[in-house]
Amino acid sequence: MKFLVFLGSVRESTPPRPARLGARVSLACESLLKKVYPEHEVEIIDPLDLNLGDIFKPEFAYSRKQVPADLKQLADKIAEADGYVMVSPEYNHSMSPALAHLLNHFGSSLFSYKPSVIVTYSAGQWGGARAAVSMRTFLSELGCLPVSAMIHVPNAATVFNEEGRTNSKEAQDEWDSYMNRTMAQLVWWAEGAKQQRESLDPNSLIQTFQRDPSQRNAPK
Repeated sequence: MKFLVFLGSVRESTPPRPARLGARVSLACESLLKKVYPEHEVEIIDPLDLNLGDIFKPEFAYSRKQVPADLKQLADKIAEADGYVMVSPEYNHSMSPALAHLLNHFGSSLFSYKPSVIVTYSAGQWGGARAAVSMRTFLSELGCLPVSAMIHVPNAATVFNEEGRTNSKEAQDEWDSYMNRTMAQLVWWAEGAKQQRESLDPNSLIQTFQRDPSQRNAPK
């Protein structure tokens, strides 16, 4: 299977340390998945690697012949993936604007009927846990329902180094065990969802709207 780890920050540095905290946490997630589930593919999606344009226009709003290359490539990756890891700091008790901006470029049809994982972090003691509340609603609307377990990383700058590793084997084992309680749910649900999608196309069960969201409104 294929999993995408979305790095939900565009801050290139976090004072007083030069390395991005989100990059450290994303690398930790990628490393764990590759170590525990080596049979699956894992890729980090970093918004700093993408050209999303100066004016917001979602991928699905373009003529199919005019979709920008970065959006087209990422849309294909999202469609091919079997699950998602969403990594976000906390902004005003909510998920990061960078992550919301990135995800809003793509329609829910690319994410639907697949699971996701919520991972939050902070430089302080709360681990960005309050951001997870809004993320559940957001990801559910995209169709990639979050698993029940979540990962919160307080004091992220001292937990993980720039390679996404801890400073001792004991600490690494503890964090791997904690994080894998969530990742194991992701893989379990992804396996089940993949099998079900292959045996029965979910789009054959419900009528998708073709004009606008009002097509799913209740009858008048």
